[in-house]
Amino acid sequence: MKRFLALTLLFLLAAQSASADSREHEQLKRSIIKIYTTAAAPDYFNPWALLNPKQLSGSGAVISDKRILTNAHVVANGSFIQVQRHGDAQKFRAQVQFVSHDADLALLTVEDDSFFEDTRPLALGKLPELQEEVTVYGYPIGGKSLSITRGVLSRVEHQYYAHAESYLMAGQIDAAINPGNSGGPVISDGRIVGVAMQTNQGAENLGYFVPPSVIAHVLEDAKDGVHQGFPELGAVTQSLESPSMKRAAGLSEDQDGALIVKVFSDAPAAEVLQPGDVLLEVDGYPVAADRTVEWRENQRTNYHYAVDRHHVGDKLPVRFARDGKVQRAEVALAAPAPTRSLVLGEQFDQQPRYYIYGGVVFVPLNMNLIKRWGNNWHSKAPVEYLYARNQWGGEERRELVVALKVLPANVNLGYHDWKNWIIDSVNGHSVADFDEFAQLMESNEAQFVDLRDQSGYRMVLDAAAAREQEPLILQTYHIPQRHSLGLFSTLANKEE
Repeated sequence: MKRFLALTLLFLLAAQSASADSREHEQLKRSIIKIYTTAAAPDYFNPWALLNPKQLSGSGAVISDKRILTNAHVVANGSFIQVQRHGDAQKFRAQVQFVSHDADLALLTVEDDSFFEDTRPLALGKLPELQEEVTVYGYPIGGKSLSITRGVLSRVEHQYYAHAESYLMAGQIDAAINPGNSGGPVISDGRIVGVAMQTNQGAENLGYFVPPSVIAHVLEDAKDGVHQGFPELGAVTQSLESPSMKRAAGLSEDQDGALIVKVFSDAPAAEVLQPGDVLLEVDGYPVAADRTVEWRENQRTNYHYAVDRHHVGDKLPVRFARDGKVQRAEVALAAPAPTRSLVLGEQFDQQPRYYIYGGVVFVPLNMNLIKRWGNNWHSKAPVEYLYARNQWGGEERRELVVALKVLPANVNLGYHDWKNWIIDSVNGHSVADFDEFAQLMESNEAQFVDLRDQSGYRMVLDAAAAREQEPLILQTYHIPQRHSLGLFSTLANKEE
């Protein structure tokens, strides 16, 4: 009889435990949010216009302070955002509170506090060990119900984030992350250990997520509402695996590091490092010859991990060798430059800059324009554009200006078929960036405007004719004269 009572008690305890786990799981599911976004991106072929709106969906999770954590690409260029809880039919209007496109993360808020009733904010947890199981929650396309998939953490290292082409730490799991899953939480022990981000189209059941270290950095950055992003060191390095190069750098056989090949003059590293130095240690992490550090036992990733852990304004300890002599210093980390390339990275939630003179549409060269050629932009965009992506910018040339196309008119006869032409100079003055280009055009008092490329090809426009015909051209092609710099030009580079 006693044995029977003991078994009954164990059964009841197990049932109660299973019931508690079920309630806990149901409560967790109430914190998983479906996000509906109407996105209208600018048309960089016609920078005064918008592309047709698209209806997108994604996932998110309720976190502290009545916020919803999701991917930036879920709400990028969003003009109208709604959110919906698991099990509810009602949708609520949401707004973007903070966005970090480089980390592909965004925080949403809902003005109606009733949305957060019966939801429990999920806490941020620690990244599991390799081969541990995690659960991905989200709303993939093809259905309205919450989808729950399980996978194993298989790798953690730096990856290129597809959204903004940033290079940050990412987790890899053997579970598919389908469209609509983006922004959904990766859960372990009831805590968020990642945000589902992207998949590898060349492999089956392989997905990537934003890890806790990157999430925590963004949450800290969001406290003052001002986006500063991840600081940069401002040095370009290469691996030092060649024994000959190692000896030439003055290192002994038992020394390892990364060879510094370039230091940007306006970067924090310029005050400490110089080309030819060997970076031996960053923030206490020894740098290996392949430019990696051991961030966790037997796990390595790019040395940028040691930089990414910090915020703008922090002091970063470094140890380096110069001519064989080891030195120590601190680098005062600063916000990253918009770009180090001649081609600005893809921008979101911003109005394109453009300038029209004599019916010729001028724009700065950026990734938004290049990607306007579609998914196959790598092969379809002009070769000159693609080549410029691999060129470093400098003080003399920070940005490239393109004559995108010609709106046919009398003033531009002879140039009607010109397009995608990179400008090098205006009336003999070299062009450093788009703003300087517009100023040179606006301040011109000569009879003609003489534009040339690096090969010497010329486009010459009559300044007086351009002034007379510009209003008619804008009217004919239905181009709004926003932010006009004069009677014959349009420069759109500020908010309304």
